[in-house]
Amino acid sequence: MDFKQIAKDILKNIGGAENVANISHCATRLRLRLKDDSLADEQAIKDIDGVVDVINKAGQYQILIGIEVPHVYDEFEILVKGNEDSQLEESSDGSEGIISKIFSAISGIFAPLLPVLAGSGILRGLLILSTQIGLISEKSGTYSILYVASMSVFYFLPVLLAFSSARRFGASPYISALIGAALLHPDFIAMMGDKGNGAMSSFMGIPVVLMNYSSTVVPIILSIWAFSYLYKWLDKHIPESLKLVVVPLISLLIMLPLTVIVIGPIGVYSGEAIANVVNWLIERSGLLTGILIGGGWSVLVSFGIHWAVNPIMINNISKNGFDYICPLTFACNFAVIGTALGVFLKARNRKLKNFAMTGVVTIALSAIIEPTLFGLLVKNKKLFLAQIIGGAAGGAYLGLMNVVTNAFVFGSVTTFPAFIENSANVIHGVIGLLISVVVGAVLGYIFTKKEDELA
Repeated sequence: MDFKQIAKDILKNIGGAENVANISHCATRLRLRLKDDSLADEQAIKDIDGVVDVINKAGQYQILIGIEVPHVYDEFEILVKGNEDSQLEESSDGSEGIISKIFSAISGIFAPLLPVLAGSGILRGLLILSTQIGLISEKSGTYSILYVASMSVFYFLPVLLAFSSARRFGASPYISALIGAALLHPDFIAMMGDKGNGAMSSFMGIPVVLMNYSSTVVPIILSIWAFSYLYKWLDKHIPESLKLVVVPLISLLIMLPLTVIVIGPIGVYSGEAIANVVNWLIERSGLLTGILIGGGWSVLVSFGIHWAVNPIMINNISKNGFDYICPLTFACNFAVIGTALGVFLKARNRKLKNFAMTGVVTIALSAIIEPTLFGLLVKNKKLFLAQIIGGAAGGAYLGLMNVVTNAFVFGSVTTFPAFIENSANVIHGVIGLLISVVVGAVLGYIFTKKEDELA
């Protein structure tokens, strides 16, 4: 696949670089905010080799490419703005709603971290399995080294998020990473003593509520968002000859105290409050929550707004070591697998059968549902309903049995080790996902006509 040519063809058919207000990407989509959507030739973009579909929703022009989207994004970014390190600045014309901006920011921040989060999570699951079957002793050096390898991404999450947030908001990634690292410095953590979160200190006479920011999500994102405005102001007003020293000096002098005094505690408490509300609802009625998330996740994915939920899952994994929501997203993915399998078994058209089976294999191995979702299910309301019902059925069981994952991963066969918490969790996880597949396959078979063709 020629990523540079794909990027050139996309840029040509969206009205050129001058029509691009902002660019980002998630796991499968190139996300653009165009100044004038009417300048984009949607059909021409769909016809580009390597482009699966185009979705113009939620204030974004989303070009579905698949798991190769980071490579296309890199080439596209160079074409749009050359070799500059900062993201395009947000325009202030108010054409993009606040909700759309939040979703866009979340997807842009977390997308680069998904591989390390998923890889670390799977490693942790395999390590748990190895200790349970007696292959590795928890007292051994091997265990300690592998544990550190699997958990470091969560401990140092503020540093990673600071870097990716800076790229999204247009601040210095390296100063931002240093702000995140300062929050994890042993001397800062030692200030809390034995009391932990809520211990008090002071900065120049101002009271400081101390927090342990390791594994946190919200505080550093808010901090770097605020820092981006300071950084842009400094970059504009500080003479070029003084920027090398003065910009990082003033940035650290202002942002670190501001973060630990104001932004950090607000971020910690607000993030924990949101997570507690969601977890309370799950524990209150796992059945209903499983139906809603298992059945409705594909709807969120189709609009590209599922990213708003991902930070809650990551926060749960980081703080508690497990999450109730992630298994329910598995139910959705396996329902899509089942529905596509039903289509494959019923249809006679070779192109339709091949596309359906490609979807089954792709989701099973990579957890990427968008090509099947947009290429097959969204175009057929009955099939879309089939996977919703399948996801709801499997999600209901998973929620009722309080199934958890110990890692933030996308739902596929290869990421199933995330269910390795205990034997009951694994067994119920298998049953719930089988329900999704079987229900999806039966309904997909029923709703498919033998003469159907790939639209």
